[in-house]
Amino acid sequence: MSKLFIKPLAYAVNREMHTSAAGYLRHRRPLLLSPRRSISSTITQSSSCSSSSSSNPPLLFRQYDLTNSECNVTPLIASRMGTNLHLRPKHPLHTIKTKIEEYWKKRVHDGLSIHDDIDPIVSTLNNFDSLLIPQDHVSRSKSDTYYLNNETVLRTHTSAHQTTLLQAGQDCFLVTGDVYRRDEIDSSHYPIFHQMEGVRMFSEEEFEKIGATTMLDKEKVVKDDLKLGLEGMTQELFGEVDMRWVDTYFPFTEPSLELEIHFNNQWLEVLGCGV
Repeated sequence: MSKLFIKPLAYAVNREMHTSAAGYLRHRRPLLLSPRRSISSTITQSSSCSSSSSSNPPLLFRQYDLTNSECNVTPLIASRMGTNLHLRPKHPLHTIKTKIEEYWKKRVHDGLSIHDDIDPIVSTLNNFDSLLIPQDHVSRSKSDTYYLNNETVLRTHTSAHQTTLLQAGQDCFLVTGDVYRRDEIDSSHYPIFHQMEGVRMFSEEEFEKIGATTMLDKEKVVKDDLKLGLEGMTQELFGEVDMRWVDTYFPFTEPSLELEIHFNNQWLEVLGCGV
């Protein structure tokens, strides 16, 4: 879920996927997704970028100087890059990804582009600055994010690609990929997981056709379309379940929302989104 304050209006959606044996990121239920993670320390505190003794180091080790003082990527994390579980047929992540893609292809018809192999190494500009994340936000800290150097990170969310795709002229797209955060391994956290991002732009012509002339009118059209589409997607994934919308805050969307479903006598967050 992410947003850029640009015209025409846009909405975006973000879902986190996890591959632990039992599913829900925190609650361990069948399938997937995305409660807020806690801030945590690195998974291999005794390891550093310079400690790899592999005779065949991963490509990342050959592209970047992982011995420099600005780097906090561990050998374990570097060795996992390029695994691309979401691209492996019959893998649960690939199954979920395909199901979501097929849903949105039917809903938006023409113009949807799909991106699932974008390099996870991104600039801090695209990972933070372009998404209006404050300079003092905890997600920028080296206790939270894997840095290759002070200006280059392993993406912490697929939102890192929104700006470049929009600048390239994409106005309706899905992005799936592996993301990296320095979470401590436990029953509900792992420092590598997957996200799926959706963005759709609305043109002035679309607003004119339905008589939306003021900014408030346009925001309502986008918000209603966003909620309707996501409720349909949630039913596609989970079946007939009770759902509720919760207002929230993200630095890159306004308004911002989270969707929760009622499962096993509790409300579980399954996605975040915004306009």
